[in-house]
Amino acid sequence: MESPSAPTPPPLLMACLCANWCGTCRDYEAVFAACAAEFGARVQPLWVDIEDEAELVDEIDVDNFPTLLLASGDALLFLGTITPHAQTLSRLVEGALAGELRPTTCDTPAASMLLRLRKRASAG
Repeated sequence: MESPSAPTPPPLLMACLCANWCGTCRDYEAVFAACAAEFGARVQPLWVDIEDEAELVDEIDVDNFPTLLLASGDALLFLGTITPHAQTLSRLVEGALAGELRPTTCDTPAASMLLRLRKRASAG
């Protein structure tokens, strides 16, 4: 008798908060896209220009780039600036998918931003 398979977890939201004027961000976009391709359907990539889509970040101050957000469902796993290296991003995503990153308590602005980013990512 076959056992029922576990439901497939929703993809990890992998959002990069950057600015078009930032040279590091422009260079990092290819790294981000390659990482998204590496993990395939297990991640839901979202590139956000914090100036063109300011309503998505609202009250969150993004002072340094690239700023990465990783979330599983409604649980915020990581929100911070990272070094713009492929290995850093890949290791963080790998750790999040493996359950190595624990959910962090997020304040109301961060929780609201996460909801807006989820909606934006789902809309395509």
